[in-house]
Amino acid sequence: MPTCLPHVLRRCHTCAAERFRANGKFRVNANHKLIDAWLLVLCTTCGETAKLTVLERMNVRSVRPELLDRLHANDPALAPELLQDPVVRRRNRVALDWAGAWRLDTGGSDHLDREVTDVSVRFAARIPVRPVRLIAEGCGLPRAEVERLASEGSLVSAVRLSGRLSSDFTFTLKRSRSCRHPG
Repeated sequence: MPTCLPHVLRRCHTCAAERFRANGKFRVNANHKLIDAWLLVLCTTCGETAKLTVLERMNVRSVRPELLDRLHANDPALAPELLQDPVVRRRNRVALDWAGAWRLDTGGSDHLDREVTDVSVRFAARIPVRPVRLIAEGCGLPRAEVERLASEGSLVSAVRLSGRLSSDFTFTLKRSRSCRHPG
């Protein structure tokens, strides 16, 4: 689950740094019946403000009234929604850096005592994470051990465990008594 907003990766026109942070503020501009809206982001190095386009030259009547209200009110929950929207990211040619912006909630460690553990991983937000990292952290194992268990067939999943995932998945971990992690 997310703990804060991720950094926005794009080049700063002032200092050439490549990381911005969203502060949850929006700018809305109307010109007759057309409306523009931007999410404001601040350079982490120089503090320069940049705008990520949310709405561009849209007819006011075609924008949902609740979205307009949220933009005008600087709704803090709207910024993460928009940052996770692939259309907004593609339109602004930005990527997100989730390092240090999420945490794993395992719901307890009683699953570590079993020889066979079936686990369902649910994402509270679409955060791209390496499944091997999640499994290692959740089970209290080194990543190399998780990779070894996967290669020998003791860790199985319907999804590919290499690369990154941002959607729910399940896996089964079969561990013999000799390879249990203390704790």
